[in-house]
Amino acid sequence: MTLKQLEAFAFVVDTGTFRAAASALGTTQPNISARITALETALNVILLIRDAGSLRLTTDGEKLLQKTREVLWAGEALIEEAGRQELIEETLRLGVTELVACTWLQTFLRLMKDAYPKLRIQLEVDLSTAIDARLMEGQLDLALQTGPFKTKSFTNEGLGQEHYCWVANTELRHRLAAKPALDKLFDLTVITHAKHTQACAALHEVVKARGLGQEPIVHSSALSACLPMVLEGLGVALLPERLVAADVAAGNLHEIESDWLPDPLLFHARYAPARSARYVEKAAKIAKVAMQQK
Repeated sequence: MTLKQLEAFAFVVDTGTFRAAASALGTTQPNISARITALETALNVILLIRDAGSLRLTTDGEKLLQKTREVLWAGEALIEEAGRQELIEETLRLGVTELVACTWLQTFLRLMKDAYPKLRIQLEVDLSTAIDARLMEGQLDLALQTGPFKTKSFTNEGLGQEHYCWVANTELRHRLAAKPALDKLFDLTVITHAKHTQACAALHEVVKARGLGQEPIVHSSALSACLPMVLEGLGVALLPERLVAADVAAGNLHEIESDWLPDPLLFHARYAPARSARYVEKAAKIAKVAMQQK
């Protein structure tokens, strides 16, 4: 019996298929199948029933799954206690929103590289709702995202807030009053990101409440595409402060103080404690450090 066999067993259960487990562990489907078979032979039990493309745990499999996790956690704890994190050569399946990818993701990856030199990171960038679904399906180990969440069964560590601001290039800023009301901003094109985000939902609500037309709003499914649009003077923009900070500091964009802003985005690190490796929990803590670095 080997740790690789135990690892294959846990990953097959968590991901739901031999193929997904092989992808997560950086090996092939036949290798995963061989490890499971060898483990069943060594223990003289059947752990999994393979039936018409689906998998389910046997009674023995259910009994031994938690013990399997405990052995894997103990092995990782031994490595960390010895200060040999470079021996951890696993894959962290990470899901992040585009805002994270455009701002502090590189800081997070650098800190993770320092903590776990040989840990591989498999990255997915998507809307928070899609990331949440992938986490629930067991296709991600860690999600760095905003709410709301469909389930409370995951560890949910607060990382911090991202505030919004109104910005415009120099030409458009000169056309506006010092502190224009929202209705004056709507005399121009209003650039912002995807409709399904919290900030955009709040924007549509306040526009409706104030009797303003929604025609000036231009949504971009790619948050990064908003920057060149506002830099070119195609309109004013409602964007996260951190995303525009460099251009504001350089004088390319100017913040506009208006009478309305959406609530800040609350970011969280989420993972399933019952199935996660110890390095996933450590990655969540590193994410908090990375987000708070300027």
